[in-house]
Amino acid sequence: MEPPHPLLEAPPPRLPPPPLAPPDPPRRRSWLREKLGAAGAGLVALLAKLKAILLLLPKVKLLATAGTMGVSLVAYASIWGFAFAAGFVVLLLLHELGHVIEMRRQGIRASAPIFIPFLGAVIGSRSLGDNALAEARIGLAGPILGSIAAAVCIPIWHATGNELWRALAFTGFLINLFNLIPVVPLDGGRAMAAMSPWMWVVGFGGLVVLAVLAPNPIFVLILILGGFEAYRRWQQYRHGGVGSYYSVPALDRLLIGGVYIALIALLVVGMQATNLPRTII
Repeated sequence: MEPPHPLLEAPPPRLPPPPLAPPDPPRRRSWLREKLGAAGAGLVALLAKLKAILLLLPKVKLLATAGTMGVSLVAYASIWGFAFAAGFVVLLLLHELGHVIEMRRQGIRASAPIFIPFLGAVIGSRSLGDNALAEARIGLAGPILGSIAAAVCIPIWHATGNELWRALAFTGFLINLFNLIPVVPLDGGRAMAAMSPWMWVVGFGGLVVLAVLAPNPIFVLILILGGFEAYRRWQQYRHGGVGSYYSVPALDRLLIGGVYIALIALLVVGMQATNLPRTII
């Protein structure tokens, strides 16, 4: 008998593959754990951003002051020239720093000065002290330091013979004297808070006369702001909302009044000493 042909020989049977191990059941993450994880990641990112903002905040304030100073410098230079504009901006800065120094001395946080072209400069704070005496000291600190800065220009003028310093001194005296008009929000109005709020009526009337004799949009703006502020304070006073805010000891009233009057007198003398009479040909 012949052996079977190799091609006709039946192939060996194939064994079935071994069964695969069943996959591990998926782990179910709790809903609370997922939410807490997402919240934690968001909180970490937020804290990182807040830290970066806090680190940059002093630089932002400095940039705001420098930027507004630059804008004011360009605005003033377009009218008076760069040299006078630079000196004028420095005088404004020193005036505002007087307020800032007194605020810091009293433990009041104040913003960096922000310059507004043709309106001067302002600083922001949440309060001006616990009573009218503190407000008066803050109000007078600006004109005091500003007047000293203007007075420094006089010996420089005599030493150099440059009339630019004379002009800066006169302008500095004029700006600080104007700020002593007893109308809020001017510095004189702050000082009168410790003396007698009724002086606001006198200052308001005087500013109206000044606005009529020498029309100026700045006078109108101060009258509007002063009118609203005086009305607001008067309403608080009538309804007893100010408490003992305006209760200032007599000696302190006398000292504030003496500084106020002496400062006005010295500024008038300074303006007279640096005045350059006009000659019409």
